[in-house]
Amino acid sequence: MSSSTRPASTCHNCHTDAPGNFCSACGQTTALHMPSAREFLHEFVAHYVALEGKLWRTLALLLFRPGALSNEYLAGRRVRYVEPLRVYLTFSILFFAILKFSSSDVFLTVHDQQAQVSAHAPRPTPENQTSTMQVSMLGQTPTLPRQWQDFTQLPTAEKQKLVVDSFFHYAPYAMFCLMPLFALFLKILYLGSGRRYGEHFLFALHTNAFAFITMALMLLIPVDLVRLVLGAWLLTYLPWAMWRVYPCGKLATVCRWLLLMTAYSLAMSLAIMACIAIGVMLRH
Repeated sequence: MSSSTRPASTCHNCHTDAPGNFCSACGQTTALHMPSAREFLHEFVAHYVALEGKLWRTLALLLFRPGALSNEYLAGRRVRYVEPLRVYLTFSILFFAILKFSSSDVFLTVHDQQAQVSAHAPRPTPENQTSTMQVSMLGQTPTLPRQWQDFTQLPTAEKQKLVVDSFFHYAPYAMFCLMPLFALFLKILYLGSGRRYGEHFLFALHTNAFAFITMALMLLIPVDLVRLVLGAWLLTYLPWAMWRVYPCGKLATVCRWLLLMTAYSLAMSLAIMACIAIGVMLRH
């Protein structure tokens, strides 16, 4: 054993006496050496890509057995699966990355067409500009903020670009912020079930992670039949998962699912509008 890999008698991390190969206080190895490129690759594969089994077991339950992954976690069988928050964050980021990449070509084509139209379109008169800067509200016409006034004066193509950029910049954060609201809706719908808020939040993370995976596959696979099957599975997955995690009658589950989708769709629409508004207001 070389001097660089010989166990130290004192832990380099917490300075606790550690005569063995690992520190009894913090768990760090006492045999330190500069890692090789192969060790870096193995650490990445093992801990982030999780090819050693965790990821595949998690995906198998998440994709093909609605509600089973949540039930496993609630039953205490957790170490064999990827953590719920990591599952959600990983696939939400992946979905928005694929969505942005797949939308870029379409947007560039529309942008070029709109730019050509705007170049030949007559410019608005000052009177028309003034009228577009105001909104009629309860008989009054308050002036819009300066950022909105500037936005209304932009060419159509630039407006579209700003809207798209605002969506992709803020939507991932907005969707994550909606998770506590999704869990709150579940809490209200299942009052008296004995479920704690944390259990509803866990279910929200798993089901929304599944939605991101499915929608990403629909974007990546340009086959109408496959997209139809994935869309049908996406539509039926949530009520099926609700029925497994919150045991009750099927009709009651469907009614709760409809109420949940109505409330969440409204909240998601407001969140998207807020993303666009924030992007416009913060535009320099």
